[in-house]
Amino acid sequence: MIGAVVTTSSMAVGSRCAWAEPGVGAVLTQHRTDPRLGPMILGELRRGAAPQAIIDGLEGCDPNLRWRQLAVLAADGTGAFFNGSRIVSVAKGRTGCNCVAAGNILRNVGVVDAMVDAFEASEDQELAERLVRAIEAGDAAGGELKQLKSAALLVVHRESFPYVDLRVDLSSQPLVELRFLWELYQPQASAYVVRAVDPDQAPGPA
Repeated sequence: MIGAVVTTSSMAVGSRCAWAEPGVGAVLTQHRTDPRLGPMILGELRRGAAPQAIIDGLEGCDPNLRWRQLAVLAADGTGAFFNGSRIVSVAKGRTGCNCVAAGNILRNVGVVDAMVDAFEASEDQELAERLVRAIEAGDAAGGELKQLKSAALLVVHRESFPYVDLRVDLSSQPLVELRFLWELYQPQASAYVVRAVDPDQAPGPA
């Protein structure tokens, strides 16, 4: 599995910022977001390019990249991040073991460290749970300077459709809502996949 989690002070973050493809990788595009970058970077990962090489290439050809923040994770666990020079708020990126985290408009740079540390410390949990714990830890460490309004959790596995795709588009407590949605969805997540790929074996009513 591979995936991404994100929260921000704008609404509907899940529709613009988080991208993932089974066997390929995951991408977060942040800060004056360009949603075109997600599919573009996944395409480069699909062709075998390394995350840092992709970012280096974009720096050389996209003058607007200076406004962006990127986090890129390949399916082999290698990651890279980018903080554009036009980001004037507190911002940081960090790679960890099979993860990469990035944030801007932060109260402190420890927010990113807390996310990576929480992800690495929860290796015994399934990926979606690890991601939720990571972003909860970032929020507890100070989070974003502005009030959060939306959040999203995206995990892909073997199928062409997501294993988990949960979004809180507008809420005064989006991470609380995301945790609530995930805990409701988690017991049924695998069953939803079976219903799609092998309905004869799916649990539940006929």
